[in-house]
Amino acid sequence: MNESSPGPVRTGVPLTDNQAATEAARIIADAYRPAPAIPTSYRDTSPLPAHGDTPPVVQPGVPPMSQRAVDASRLMLTAGLATVPPGLIAIGVLIASRQADPTVIGMICAAPAAIAVPVLALARLFTRVAEAAPDEHHHHYSGPIHQEHTTTHTRGIFARTHNDHR
Repeated sequence: MNESSPGPVRTGVPLTDNQAATEAARIIADAYRPAPAIPTSYRDTSPLPAHGDTPPVVQPGVPPMSQRAVDASRLMLTAGLATVPPGLIAIGVLIASRQADPTVIGMICAAPAAIAVPVLALARLFTRVAEAAPDEHHHHYSGPIHQEHTTTHTRGIFARTHNDHR
């Protein structure tokens, strides 16, 4: 038999011992035939450099953040999503009991933004006023003194204080 021959045609009749031996030899020969001359894949085994001059490239998706920032953003996302089902259930119950007024529901949903926007604007205004007019201090001493200047920055809901001593 030739290497390119397709083998016997299946007609539903069992093969004879000679035909089965010939077919087995053809299948084994096909399995051990050398690989094609054109490679289908290539693995570069050269060692990778430890560092190079190409800067890192930001990948699509979540922006690069520290692990602490990732944990905090996931916590905020899950906490925010946890409030959705109870709110939808409450709205569904109100609508089903015919106690809900669409105008009232719209006002309740818009109330946090309507209150937050002016409060944030006032807070920003007060911050700018405080930064624009710093206090001016004049001290007059006669004799040896020890003067210490401390700047304190406290930020966040859970306060963390960083003191800079000069």
